[in-house]
Amino acid sequence: MVPLFLLLGLPFSLAGHDYGQALSKSILFFEAQRSGYLPHTQRVTWRANSGLQDGKASGVDLVGGYYDAGDNVKFGLPMAFTITMMSWSILEYGKQMASSGELSHAMDAVKWGTDYLIKAHPEPYVLYGEVGDGNTDHYCWQRPEDMTTDRHAYKIDPSNPGSDLAGETAAAMAAASLVFRHSNPAYANELLSHAHQLFDFADKYRGKYDSSISVAQKYYQSISGYNDELLWAAAWLYQASDNQYYLNYLGKNGDVLGGTGWSMSEFSWDVKYAGVQTLVAKFLMQGKAGGYASVFEKYQEKAESFMCNCLGKGSKNVQKTPGGLIFRQRWNNMQFVTSASFLTAVYSDYLSSAGKNMNCASGNVSPTELISFSKQQVDYLLGDNPRATSYMVGYGNNYPQQVHHRASSIVSIKVNPSFVSCRGGYATWFSKKASDPNLLVGAVVGGPDAYDNFADQRDNYEQTEPATYNNAPLFGLLARLSGGHGGYNQLLPAVAPAPKPVVTQPKPTPQPKVTPAPAASSGPIAIEQKLTTSWIANGKNYYRYSTIVTNKSAKTLTDLKLSISKLYGPMWGLTSRRICLKLHLGLRNKLRYTKKVHTVYGKVHRVSGVVIIDSTNTYIAPISTPLEVGSWKLELQGTGFVACVNQYHCTQQDGIKNCECDGGVIGCKSILYKAICCKENYLLSHQNLSRASGFKGRLLGRDMIDLQPFDDCIQWESIASFFCDLVEPSSKIIRMD
Repeated sequence: MVPLFLLLGLPFSLAGHDYGQALSKSILFFEAQRSGYLPHTQRVTWRANSGLQDGKASGVDLVGGYYDAGDNVKFGLPMAFTITMMSWSILEYGKQMASSGELSHAMDAVKWGTDYLIKAHPEPYVLYGEVGDGNTDHYCWQRPEDMTTDRHAYKIDPSNPGSDLAGETAAAMAAASLVFRHSNPAYANELLSHAHQLFDFADKYRGKYDSSISVAQKYYQSISGYNDELLWAAAWLYQASDNQYYLNYLGKNGDVLGGTGWSMSEFSWDVKYAGVQTLVAKFLMQGKAGGYASVFEKYQEKAESFMCNCLGKGSKNVQKTPGGLIFRQRWNNMQFVTSASFLTAVYSDYLSSAGKNMNCASGNVSPTELISFSKQQVDYLLGDNPRATSYMVGYGNNYPQQVHHRASSIVSIKVNPSFVSCRGGYATWFSKKASDPNLLVGAVVGGPDAYDNFADQRDNYEQTEPATYNNAPLFGLLARLSGGHGGYNQLLPAVAPAPKPVVTQPKPTPQPKVTPAPAASSGPIAIEQKLTTSWIANGKNYYRYSTIVTNKSAKTLTDLKLSISKLYGPMWGLTSRRICLKLHLGLRNKLRYTKKVHTVYGKVHRVSGVVIIDSTNTYIAPISTPLEVGSWKLELQGTGFVACVNQYHCTQQDGIKNCECDGGVIGCKSILYKAICCKENYLLSHQNLSRASGFKGRLLGRDMIDLQPFDDCIQWESIASFFCDLVEPSSKIIRMD
């Protein structure tokens, strides 16, 4: 027999299973679960666009994201947990994924989820946690492309809180921000900003999400409550931001929120304590505990209790099947197998990096024993079991053929576009005793019962239904088993490597009809976009972006249209309900040679619009938004800027005191800053009075105001509170001095 330690020094694929192949398949599964408009890079070709009206009835764009399992509902809590675990997988084993060529696919899988979570969080204290209803959805058996079921969107807010949902989503955003830190820093910063807001929401307005979104109770009830998610989110935010506030939160709240008291036997979409304890143990081994060392040691004690119980060397060992598989429950037991195996693998590498062993009730345990346990569980899943069955669809020679999954069990809409009705799908496809027409490659199904028995039948949903959160921790584990340890310190700061460019022969696709851009960078107009500065305030990151449009020709351009779209992230100094745009126009000569237009924006939600520079040298900027804020336009006389306009009543929380807008305008002034506010519109301007001679505006109608020139303006960071004096509603001129 070859000594075990020699096997551990080599990629485990040499020891029996092709973990690299399994890794590729496990990531591919997520493409079959996609909702929304599928990208041109879609590899699961039997799927098509679906859920294209999601959120529309609620006035929000919720197109995209993942279907959680074999149905067509988008459940926010398990989706966010899935994204957290995919991100953690990449952070720990991204180098191994990169060496196998799968890192870019893994990151695409994360981004498909986080793009949706950004949409689901349109305001700091609003988060959409479900699209569709499990009851009506389960009444039907339809492929996603044919859905006729209710697609109502359910949300949490301060009046209807959900700390578990908001906390898990904060964790997902924070973990994912680390995934994109090198390759897409602007996107990473946007994710981190959402994470900060969501944690604040979860902590400030406490409550269980399934009390607010009651339709989720039957399917994803938060039995563990929300204390674990608060700690889980704090741990990920500390990793992502290095902000001491979150480390303090873990130290001060470890006892009261259960992080140091609960010794767990599971880690799942509902129960996060074991994950929190593992992360905090990592912080301790990294020497980051500070004054909370004694508290963090208690977290570590509970983390190691979980590991010992998984190995069968603890005081409360987990149940296992005769074949050696962790067994927690009959319904989708495999989720507990993959999540626990991931934790034991990660903790093994933490211990190895720290040069330590682990103490269990039955004695000392080395890191090698932990990774061996993880490998044994994965090998069982891939076919080393009494039934010689692979519980990953498409891997090996014997795997489930009748998966409880609507899309895979019904002929592809691309093969047969005939509509599949709600109940007709049950009669024609669900009851069909035959293999699925579409192979759901990489899907990890629920798995065997407590005695290693398994019935490959479509109506056996407890055993044959797959789920995204089964696969999420698995693909990190498979990368570890495929690529080995790698020989690097697992306690170093976790940031995913940038993926290598993938060079493949592109498939010929029909060329869509493209409308030429009004100002293409390859023509006489050059467009340059860049991040110009960033700063941190109250633990949140803010960024300023700029777009510079330059006329490269020697001719005068008399008419120019610039499209502005897809502005994301929080706006400095303003609430997230604001739609903000700042224009700095240097156009005295109608954009003559070398003259530039500077468009600096720092956005809130999605904004689109057009800036029109016409032949009269008047610059008009109409803006419309999906939030139905209403269109507006401004006539700028000479050089000047517009800071923010929207339909929003002035309140003190917006930095304005005593603003009652009633048919007129209000002049607000302070020593260094100036603003004006009119009914259903808010206009904020700020300027450096040491260089500016003054400011005055003239109402041109309900949605228009005329700005006189001024000399200079200061940064967004300089917005301060205002003290306002009421101007008579009949006034047409505002003078501020």
